[in-house]
Amino acid sequence: MIVGRTMDEPAEISELPEEVKKERVLWEKTRKSLIERLNNWEDQRTWNEFYQTYWRLVYSVATKSGLTREEAFDVVQETIIAIARQVQKGQYDPRAGSFKAWLLQMTRWRILDVFRARKRQPSLSNQGNSESEDSQNLAMERLTSEKDNLLEGIWDREWRDNISAAALERVKAKVSPRQFQIFDCYVMKGWGVKKTAEALGINAAQVYLAKHRVGSLVRKEIQGLENQLL
Repeated sequence: MIVGRTMDEPAEISELPEEVKKERVLWEKTRKSLIERLNNWEDQRTWNEFYQTYWRLVYSVATKSGLTREEAFDVVQETIIAIARQVQKGQYDPRAGSFKAWLLQMTRWRILDVFRARKRQPSLSNQGNSESEDSQNLAMERLTSEKDNLLEGIWDREWRDNISAAALERVKAKVSPRQFQIFDCYVMKGWGVKKTAEALGINAAQVYLAKHRVGSLVRKEIQGLENQLL
């Protein structure tokens, strides 16, 4: 996993590839729309943090299920809105199952809503990655089947990657840039102690210290996110 620029960090738009530019525009549009739709609800900070933590997970799973980028961002928005409404109404019961499973189910319903909309409106059928009605029907079957479930396989892989990336971003904001740089070079890039120390002009003890401190914080964040109850 590579720690890089996040979607909300500044970047020169002109330097970005067209595909990345388009995704940034869609991301910002979704974020602003969510803010407007959640405007009268309490604790905006919590919902913004929720969006920042999980938007890419939902988006990635939606695109890999066969949706376009635009459809996937619609799924992101509708999933978070649906979750917020259930929480507001007290309909979410953590005793009924894990947060991970609940978020998966909420995402699954929104993805299936898009496929159903395509079937109701033939003009939408050509927007997705599926090339025919038969292939879209097959995708829907695999999204809902108890065995060989397409979405669950994608979800497990994306969940692990997303949780690790979210934990790293949170830790990055808590430690000094220098410590995170050391951790990035030694652990993420795999440079080894000698190369890291020489490249950054530090001694081996500082490398081990940064690895221990930052690594401990990352593990703590991962555990917290894995056990998160909204």
